[in-house]
Amino acid sequence: MATIMVCVTKQKTCQRLIKFGKLAMMPGDELHVVHVASYDYNFLGDSEENRALEFLYEQAREAGAELTVLKSNDTLGALCQLARDKHVDKFIMGSAPEQDVKSGFISRLERKLNGSVEVITLPWESGQE
Repeated sequence: MATIMVCVTKQKTCQRLIKFGKLAMMPGDELHVVHVASYDYNFLGDSEENRALEFLYEQAREAGAELTVLKSNDTLGALCQLARDKHVDKFIMGSAPEQDVKSGFISRLERKLNGSVEVITLPWESGQE
């Protein structure tokens, strides 16, 4: 039994990450979806981004996952702590359009996790916003 964590931003295009996470599951696996927002960010005051998070919540629910929204100015630290708390085996993340190789953030995440979690990075797809 594995625990899979899908890391999303506040963009609707992260739906593909949730779908990939669902497809990666084996019977008995757990799926979690997480978004980390900085303390100074008020996503409830932005109706467009609020709708995007609501959409991702629905996508997570349909995939049988919970959506966790964390407030932290240390995204890397928050993700690593949640990985420890949830006993995560795999992280699923997306890359930015200009990234042909792993971003500095993803490399730092892998180093901080010290090989305890497999990090799967989905490439940017053309046509995404």
